[in-house]
Amino acid sequence: MRMVWGQLRERPTLTALHIALIGVGTAALLLVSSLLQTVGDAAARDARNIDLVLGPKGSPVQLVLTGVYHIDVPAGNIKLSSLETLRQNPMVASVIPMSLGDSFSGARIVGSTPDFLAHYGGEFAQGGLWASDMDVVLGAEVAQRTGLVVGMTFESTHGFDAGGSAHDAHTMMVTGILHPTGTVADRLIVTSLRSVWVAHGLADDPSKNETSIALVRYASPIAAASLPRTINATTDLQAASPALESARLLTIFGWVADILRGFAGLVVAVAGVSLFGALTHMLHHRMLDIAVVRALGARRTTVLKLLLLETGVVAVCGVLLGLGLVRLAAAVGNRWLPPQAQLALSAPNMFEAMVAFGVVLFALICVAIPTMRAYRSDASKVLARGR
Repeated sequence: MRMVWGQLRERPTLTALHIALIGVGTAALLLVSSLLQTVGDAAARDARNIDLVLGPKGSPVQLVLTGVYHIDVPAGNIKLSSLETLRQNPMVASVIPMSLGDSFSGARIVGSTPDFLAHYGGEFAQGGLWASDMDVVLGAEVAQRTGLVVGMTFESTHGFDAGGSAHDAHTMMVTGILHPTGTVADRLIVTSLRSVWVAHGLADDPSKNETSIALVRYASPIAAASLPRTINATTDLQAASPALESARLLTIFGWVADILRGFAGLVVAVAGVSLFGALTHMLHHRMLDIAVVRALGARRTTVLKLLLLETGVVAVCGVLLGLGLVRLAAAVGNRWLPPQAQLALSAPNMFEAMVAFGVVLFALICVAIPTMRAYRSDASKVLARGR
């Protein structure tokens, strides 16, 4: 082992470069996988126990992005009477209406019922549920970002852009703040349906009391076979399955994840090729040293083991550096990331072990050709020609 460290110390800059390349490549592979898993887990939490999203006729993808993930805009409104009829269907366990269209400081305002908060497991850290029109409940992230506390008031903005017109005739008051739920509810401001109607001057005309979207949960799995088709074919509503539309989105944008993984793999590949070139160059100048060691009685297998061990040490150091970089990046990034996007700082797991083993094996494969050249060299001929 002292011989290996001695050889590595002879070229510290090159050794450090190889370790850095392998470390960065390993960290990139693990970070990309962690980010994708974090996004997937957050999406799964947001869509949990939502079997259907209902809205006006249009794009089912838009419905899911708006009603489940709150990253798109509603296509229009639907009549409350349509939802009341749906509630009577024995295949439906629950219907949660949502009125959208306003915001405050970038946080979307959702007009709904207490069932909306219960659906996301909302528990109050401060205050309680709205008691009258224009009372609101803040998600944990909204409260932290805006600095609003129970009892404070604000004016909502029409639309989701900061430049929208303010509803200055109707001031909203915070009556409650939720504990973090790890779901989209952390980023929302929730109020009653009537509050949204009041803000838009529609509360006094029941015929105009509409909502944007509704979240539906089946009474039994059998409903999935017929209820969406029935709704789409016989009503003025559009039914979209979050599971189905999310799968389609992953299919469409899966190439982005593939590119990210490919880039990380390319960094590791560059490190492997660099190791191959460096070891080839090194062996060309060390053939005489190897021949002398062989002449002194060292076996070919001993030389082979030393060369592979040298590569293995570099690869293992690079992998350890990569694992450290991942944890450093997660620790730093989590200071700014919202709770639902936190990167897990778990103990070394099976996936990391597989990546580490794969990177080390790849490095050994990359240097196999020059190593075998040294293994097969004729020591007497090398000594005779002096190189």
